[in-house]
Amino acid sequence: MLQVGIVGLPNVGKSTLFNAVTRSRKAEAANYPFCTIDPNLGVVVVPDERLQILAPISKTTVIIPATIEFVDIAGLVKGASTGEGLGNKFLSHIREVHAIVQVVRCFEDSNIHHVAGAIDPIRDIETINTELILADLESIKKRLDKTAKDAKRGDKVAVAELAVMEKLQTHLDTGKPANTLELTPEEKVIANSFYLLSNKPALYAANVRDTDLATADQNPFVIKVREYARNHHDCDTVVISAQIESDLVDLTPAEANEFLKELGVNESGVGALIRTAYDLLGLRTYFTAGEKEVRAWTIHAGDTAPQAAGVIHSDFERGFIKAETVACKDLIQCGSVAAARDKGLYRMEGKEYVVQDGDVIHFRFNV
Repeated sequence: MLQVGIVGLPNVGKSTLFNAVTRSRKAEAANYPFCTIDPNLGVVVVPDERLQILAPISKTTVIIPATIEFVDIAGLVKGASTGEGLGNKFLSHIREVHAIVQVVRCFEDSNIHHVAGAIDPIRDIETINTELILADLESIKKRLDKTAKDAKRGDKVAVAELAVMEKLQTHLDTGKPANTLELTPEEKVIANSFYLLSNKPALYAANVRDTDLATADQNPFVIKVREYARNHHDCDTVVISAQIESDLVDLTPAEANEFLKELGVNESGVGALIRTAYDLLGLRTYFTAGEKEVRAWTIHAGDTAPQAAGVIHSDFERGFIKAETVACKDLIQCGSVAAARDKGLYRMEGKEYVVQDGDVIHFRFNV
């Protein structure tokens, strides 16, 4: 299962957010640095309102959503790339995840300690990014000598790798993360093989106090984070209140909705965060729907119908014949498969068909 790592400085709300997204109390959340040492892991349901609508159409009450895994990683401090704090452990845990959610504190509270003594979200972001970049530079330097020697001997793979390494080293030396370097598709494949920390897809979670959630768009800290993320990393920022989300864990869905309504917001920030992280990983959802169950299946963007079938069972991919397909929005609008078929919206797709997010599919196969 693909993993999303929750990272940030100590005491910015990482563990509280992890408890919220996993709807658990697995991670200790305390007002002192490094209350998290070993990473906490939790499987997270991807919110998708389409499932709730498809269920009655399919005459079933069984709903199985898509899931991804979140990892709560120990807080990082300046100097982590040289072993400060829990630096080496922190960096090794980041290396194992597939994408990063960086939690940034966007509220003042004298009762909650900040490792730098004052609130400055851009400084905090740059502290973490600098440590990732320094660790990546060290990783590149360790590989350069051997790769250069192999390239001199005429090794074509080494020649291609060396060219990408040199581009990355120059880019990283300017203080920019690897994922902002423009590379060709072929060069990106090579860069991905280096498993650089700053090359992982990332998004920012702007953590605000509970009373500021409804007016977060006017929060000067949030505005700064959004501008920085957009201009320096071309990535998304999701506003959350980790404390509110943690409080919602113990409430029923109806109680949670009422609580959010009283705060002046319509949706939990965690839902948006999970969906954004899911998309960040390049994941898409298709559905199977019948009287037994309605189920969301996770595929990668660009997967063909046989590949999507293989997610259910390898026999489905091996013996693939056709995919009976209808777009979720069309099925919902029509109200039944029969009505969708009558309107010509129910299609037979072959092996070359690229599955779209929201497709409802019945596979025909023979083994």
